[in-house]
Amino acid sequence: MRFKFNLITLSLLAISGAVTGTAVAADFGVNKANTSTVRLEVFQCKRCPQVEGYTGTIGFNAAYIESDDIHSGNAFGTDNDGANASVDADLNYQDGAGYKAKFQAHQLGLDNGFAHLEAGKSGRYEITADYQQLTSYQSGDALSQLWYQDGVLTPSEHTQTQELSLQRNKAGLGLSYGRDFYQAYVRYDHENKTGYQSSSMVTPRPVNFGLPVDANTDNLTAGLSFSGDSWTTNLNYFVSQYKNDIGALSLPYLYDVFSPAPDNQAHQISLSGQYQVSRTVVSGRLASGKMIQDDDLIQMSGNPIQNWDGEVETLDGKLSVTSLLSNKFRLGGSVDYSKRDNKGSVWEFAQFEVNGITGAFKQNVPLDTERRGVKVNASYRFNSDYRLQAGFDRKEIERSHGDREQTHDDVLWAKLNVRALDDIKLKFKASLGNRGGSEYQTSELTSSESNPLLRKYYLADRKRTAFEAKFNHTPTSWLSLDMTARYAKDDYDETQLGLTESEDYGYDINLGLQLNEHLSGYAFAGQQWIDSNQAGSQSFSTPDWSADIQDEFINLGAGFTYTGLMEDKLSLGGDYLFANSTSDTLIIYDVTTPQGDYTSFNHSLKLHAKYALSEEMALKLAYQYERYYDTDHAQIDVDTVPGLTTLGDLNHNYNAHQVMLSFSYQLR
Repeated sequence: MRFKFNLITLSLLAISGAVTGTAVAADFGVNKANTSTVRLEVFQCKRCPQVEGYTGTIGFNAAYIESDDIHSGNAFGTDNDGANASVDADLNYQDGAGYKAKFQAHQLGLDNGFAHLEAGKSGRYEITADYQQLTSYQSGDALSQLWYQDGVLTPSEHTQTQELSLQRNKAGLGLSYGRDFYQAYVRYDHENKTGYQSSSMVTPRPVNFGLPVDANTDNLTAGLSFSGDSWTTNLNYFVSQYKNDIGALSLPYLYDVFSPAPDNQAHQISLSGQYQVSRTVVSGRLASGKMIQDDDLIQMSGNPIQNWDGEVETLDGKLSVTSLLSNKFRLGGSVDYSKRDNKGSVWEFAQFEVNGITGAFKQNVPLDTERRGVKVNASYRFNSDYRLQAGFDRKEIERSHGDREQTHDDVLWAKLNVRALDDIKLKFKASLGNRGGSEYQTSELTSSESNPLLRKYYLADRKRTAFEAKFNHTPTSWLSLDMTARYAKDDYDETQLGLTESEDYGYDINLGLQLNEHLSGYAFAGQQWIDSNQAGSQSFSTPDWSADIQDEFINLGAGFTYTGLMEDKLSLGGDYLFANSTSDTLIIYDVTTPQGDYTSFNHSLKLHAKYALSEEMALKLAYQYERYYDTDHAQIDVDTVPGLTTLGDLNHNYNAHQVMLSFSYQLR
């Protein structure tokens, strides 16, 4: 049963009259249809003549940036003050013989940009080539007295400024060839990562410093795919190799004080497939792999080995079945298995106490994990307006030599989709979860340092309750509204020390507007709150202090587009975004003591005007403003804490501007 009108519809229609300033009247013209959510490519004519030759757009950008903080480069694509240039492109080519090519580029020439090329013949072969540069900026004002050169951290008498940023250059090449029932493919990717990142060492005293980064990662994947009328299968091999060109770091008077990430490699071979019998679909995947790390170790007293000789064997499998038992009832389920078997070397290490060597020896213990999962679900469609889904998920994990050797997570969930109201869609989801397991005991390796009452949150008993509701309403052809609300609560009722409770709740609202043929807009708002409670023991016994942590996140935004000005030659647009996050911590120990809080906010404004010089050429003028501020009380000046040398206060507080002029040419 459908209801043609409701209070929500009438309220929104009343708002629409106020927004447009005209009387509300139905308009069923084709030009008023809302096609923003229609996948037009699905309805393309398969017999329509294809446009041969070159099509697409190429653009050239010239920009000027004014900023006094390199962190703004995360928004502008580069930290270079002053003039910058880049290229954008979206070009296509095809001919009557079936040969096709596509080239895409975005901000090519800046510190964050990419280029993609693919070419081939439909149904036969395809070659792809990719290049991408990614740069992340942390700080340009880090203060350090240690400078890296040829594996040595050289102290300086005076504190100097250092930039903390990471640049990734990625390049890839792929080839695929196939006919009607088979396809072969191979792809190679290389990534080089360079720069400096914040790090620390404790020998000979606690010091934060800029760790040099110079690493290369090579990935190769190759495979074969076969398909028939009711089945598909794929055989794939993947290998990855990581090589760190930064070795052990030394001081001029002390060797090997810091060891960076070691070289390593990984291999995996997998077989997957799918088979359909009538209304039943069966799919599965089986993968076997190996991870190897055999880099040299820093030598120190009591260490009997030169290199770790580490090796982990992996095995993963999954089998899924879905069957449509009737036009209304669907039943499905899956089982999965994962195992990590540590084959690394085992050695004996001398045990030390404060008063010297005890004479006892202990072996390092390889840690293994084994995971098993089962899922069952059912879906029943009462009619076109109501659909109910329900399921049960179980995950079991076994860990060797851990605080808790076995845990199991059970989740019971249900979903309800409702379309009984005209132009309204409602979706509800609720779930109940419970985690239990074997007897909890502190590991023998850490029992002398850990309180036996302490529970790690990812191993402890937990009860979870979660709920989510979604609302979609399209009362008129020019207005759409989406709302989502969610709530989840975790209760660690068996925990005395550690995380005892957590609540996570929030909402999202999205509004889309097409006020007339030329003017469209959008707005959105979202908030999230995470409240956590934990207990601790200063006396290494029962709980004697607690902490309340409150995290809040806000996202607001709005934008518009106006076209058809100056005889359809000029279009205007704008976007605004506000983001804010805060974290407050209160420690309760005899008295309530506020801890150093974390706060950050960001205002981003973009305005643009595009003018068509002709049918092929256009000019675009854009302006972007960035206001960023954060304060983290964990960031302190170099010598604030006696005996500790930091990189200085790395918080940000800046205004940044960018003006860009773009010229685009459209191929026809």
